[in-house]
Amino acid sequence: MAAFERAVVLGYRYLETDVRVTSDGVALAFHDSTLDRVTDQRGRVADLPWAQVRHARIDGRERIPVLAELIDAWPDTFVNIDIKAEHSIGPTIDAIRRTRSLERVCVGAFSGSRLAAVRRVLGPRLCTSLGPREALALRAVPGLRRSAGRMLGRCAQVPARIGRIPFVDARYLSAAHRLGLPVHAWTVNDRAEMIRLLDLGVDGLMTDAADVLRTLLIERGQWSTQAREK
Repeated sequence: MAAFERAVVLGYRYLETDVRVTSDGVALAFHDSTLDRVTDQRGRVADLPWAQVRHARIDGRERIPVLAELIDAWPDTFVNIDIKAEHSIGPTIDAIRRTRSLERVCVGAFSGSRLAAVRRVLGPRLCTSLGPREALALRAVPGLRRSAGRMLGRCAQVPARIGRIPFVDARYLSAAHRLGLPVHAWTVNDRAEMIRLLDLGVDGLMTDAADVLRTLLIERGQWSTQAREK
């Protein structure tokens, strides 16, 4: 939770996390599919029960946070949740319901079927991002029209670049904004890239360099209580 707490202390009110789920259905705010890279334990999260995973320590110090704990920790924050796997859908829905946080979460996934499943259960009040096909369609067909049967997401959450090639550019932003869709670019840790995207008019940046982004937004006169995202 230390990284999230640091972002909140810096003044951010939008947090972002991936979700992984243990073998017994506990939804965790955790990026990797395994414990190996960032904790003192080993193994696939999906293969291990919470009773075992709870003993893992990030950088040897901190327990992996449960998703519901993260949502509850700062009631005045919004949490963007990226569902990484099919078996994570149910536990993520349970966490949202248990914390009564429907109005302050946004769910994304690199899978149209995962998004459809969440939308079916939680309904139209839930904020979701575009699915991958919808997000790509904006780039392929800039004049695309929004309709009830398509573009069910409220925002486009897409990579800033694919390799060295910019994915988010003026053309993409224009296509999204014509449909009333804000664009959130990930994962942007380089200051020069932050400047490029802010100059284009991107609506949100997902970053691991929260302090760098905050300093830049202050310099540009764009730091406010209305739009902050980690």
